[in-house]
Amino acid sequence: MNSIEVKGLKKTYKDFTLKDVTFSLPSGYIMGFIGENGAGKTTTINSMLNITKRESGSVRILGFDIDTDEFSIKRNIGFVSGESFYHKKKVKVVTDIYKRFYDDWDDDVYQSYLRRFNINPEKRIDELSKGMAMKYLLALALSHHAKLLILDEPTSGLDPVARDNLLEIFQTLVEELEVTILFSTHITSDLEKCADYITYIQNGQIVESSSKDDLIDKYRLVTGSKEDLVYIKETIISYKTNAFGFNGLINSRDVLNKGDLRYGQPSIDDIMVYFAEREATHE
Repeated sequence: MNSIEVKGLKKTYKDFTLKDVTFSLPSGYIMGFIGENGAGKTTTINSMLNITKRESGSVRILGFDIDTDEFSIKRNIGFVSGESFYHKKKVKVVTDIYKRFYDDWDDDVYQSYLRRFNINPEKRIDELSKGMAMKYLLALALSHHAKLLILDEPTSGLDPVARDNLLEIFQTLVEELEVTILFSTHITSDLEKCADYITYIQNGQIVESSSKDDLIDKYRLVTGSKEDLVYIKETIISYKTNAFGFNGLINSRDVLNKGDLRYGQPSIDDIMVYFAEREATHE
């Protein structure tokens, strides 16, 4: 079963268009939703959840249509953005407000997460570090037994230790509670550790959506002399020249053993960089 099925999503602004966004996420896995700042990650998430009205396309979450079962869907998901709320109020006050919206709120689970994350309910929201504030938002989402977490830039602004700790929490949630997680990020190193699937959006369009392993296997880094470019110039995605020759990205099916061409496995960051370079050269 897929926890998320998005087909043909479109949203148009004056200077930006979300075009035919289509992807799916199987239940019980983590998907990293990646792209540069301004690529369309937040617009996609907001359109999926009817926070922003989309122009066309369909969205099914946990097997239900967002247009006909929005209330039921939102009772069973946790949506967390990088921004907290009610900054001047104490944690316990915000919790009392939040839990009124959920009939299946479980205070025992909530208290266990406060202890696990070492969150003081007497502190104001603005007294929490960014990492602690994100953990608090996760505690809220998990305390009504959310089956799906949709997280918009949850690691943005966190230091490396806090980010690593949060990613370990994500993995534990999937393994122990079979929670499904979609989280958007432009920090691709986060995905190397915990993501099972990757959906890559660029300029409002999906470039790739597949398992992380399939994505990495689909491409190869290529290096060679400037003279070697002639062999692959028609198929190379993009490249950068230097004093010794060139570095670039190519589809694995287009690998040729000619001249001094050498190949290596790319990182997710490499794939993003070279696709961005292609976009820049086509503008």
